Amino acid sequence: MIRLILYLVGVGLLATGLAWLADRPGQMLLTWQGYEIETTVFRAVVIFAILIGIAVFLWSLLRQLWNSPAAVGRMVNRRRQERGLEALSSGMIAIGAGDRSQAMRHAIQARKALPNEPLTHLLRAQAAQLSGDRTTARRIFEAMLGSKETEQLGLRGLFLEAEREGEHEAARQFADRALRLNPQLGWPIDALFELQCRASDWTGALDTLAAGKRNGHFERTIADRRRAVILTAQAQALEDTNADKALTLTMEAHNLAPDLVEAAAIAGRVFSSKGQTGKVARVIEQTWRRAPHPDLAIAYAYARSGDSPKDRLDRVKNLARTTPHSVEAPIAVAHAAIEAHDWTEARKALAPLVESRLSQRVCTLMARIEGEQFGNAGRVREWLARAANAPRDPAWTADGVVADRWAAISPVTGTLDAFQWKVPVEQKGTQDEELALAKFEELMALGDGSTEKVIEAKPLGNDDVPQTVEVRTVPASEEAPKPKPAAPTAAPATTAAQRTSGNGAQPHPYVPSRAPDDPGVEDEEPAPKTAKAAKASA
Repeated sequence: MIRLILYLVGVGLLATGLAWLADRPGQMLLTWQGYEIETTVFRAVVIFAILIGIAVFLWSLLRQLWNSPAAVGRMVNRRRQERGLEALSSGMIAIGAGDRSQAMRHAIQARKALPNEPLTHLLRAQAAQLSGDRTTARRIFEAMLGSKETEQLGLRGLFLEAEREGEHEAARQFADRALRLNPQLGWPIDALFELQCRASDWTGALDTLAAGKRNGHFERTIADRRRAVILTAQAQALEDTNADKALTLTMEAHNLAPDLVEAAAIAGRVFSSKGQTGKVARVIEQTWRRAPHPDLAIAYAYARSGDSPKDRLDRVKNLARTTPHSVEAPIAVAHAAIEAHDWTEARKALAPLVESRLSQRVCTLMARIEGEQFGNAGRVREWLARAANAPRDPAWTADGVVADRWAAISPVTGTLDAFQWKVPVEQKGTQDEELALAKFEELMALGDGSTEKVIEAKPLGNDDVPQTVEVRTVPASEEAPKPKPAAPTAAPATTAAQRTSGNGAQPHPYVPSRAPDDPGVEDEEPAPKTAKAAKASA
């Protein structure tokens, strides 16, 4: 629009000038070399303008002829660049489609047309990877390191190649170099952090996490959670050797992630060993409300050393009241009640679960109650049979692996914070089933008849002397030893079995109703356990 306006303005000015000259006639006389040229001013001006136009045209033509070789070269380069860009585009499409032959063909064309283009190097490397030529791909990526423009691309390619080959140390070095080259890159942060976690290099992982958070690669909530998990992993390794350092680490982790069970459990055990019962209660209660777990219940029960089982039961009942709708609350109460031999309270706690939320843990607890309270082998076997078919309980699970204890990384992939407290996926023949069967076998001893207590009566040959009864444990496969015959000069004493039956039959082994491995009623004040020992026994 502006150009049209300028054109019209120019035409108007030219017409105005010509009209002005036409209105003012005059004569011009030119004498040169004996020639005289006489014309009007208007005609002279028009002739002069035509001569100027011819001169400009001739100059443009000569300049084009002079610059024609360069123009031809530019045209050739432009056409080659167009072919190269077309080859790059087609090659990338072929790689995305997985067409190896087309990818190699377009990579060769792109190399001929655009040999110095970074995308050409990338296309050649990816075509070599698609063809399975790892050596060529690595050589191309290494060549990229010589240019600042392609150095980051080369490091990325070399890192991926090292990961595919399982060369974790080389991959770590490439990621570290890329991070130093450009801290704003996201992939070196993620890769370096993952490799450090997989190698349990917690100090390096914390530094990388801080760098990623500083450069905006991690959100604050994600960074805090990951830091809490790493600190808990460090505390887990130091709990038995440096309790004070472990406590410092777990408290920082607890403040960052109050729902992290392992951090609260470790802090509770350390506080309990120091006699700081109030701090144990505060830490455990905060985490229990967010994530109820058996480890928290055990640490809470043994918060104060020297308490009787009854005191521990009362403490666990107070904790369970804070989460009345969680299945872990009644199970924790039942555990504490069984230790206190309060069978009524244990049955009361498990009654709602038996009716509506039966699980393997509930069945095994009921088997313990039947075995320890009554020594009823039949009821023990019945509950264990129900446990075999009952729904599974939550467990620490990561990538299909079930573990007895929380860990910071997955044993399969090395992913941080992979373990979750949830019901494992049902799989036949897995390791977690073997662990469950092992626990069932331990409880089967409550109803197993492989050993029996045999009461053996020995006559002393004197009716006036009180009878003595010897009790010993023998295998059931062995026959009970026969009573020794009485001395010939003394009348046989009346045994306990004979007095019961009222006849003179030989004494026979008596099998009590109590289960063979039942410890019986413990002392009212048993020796105090530590929270860690109670967790191991559970």
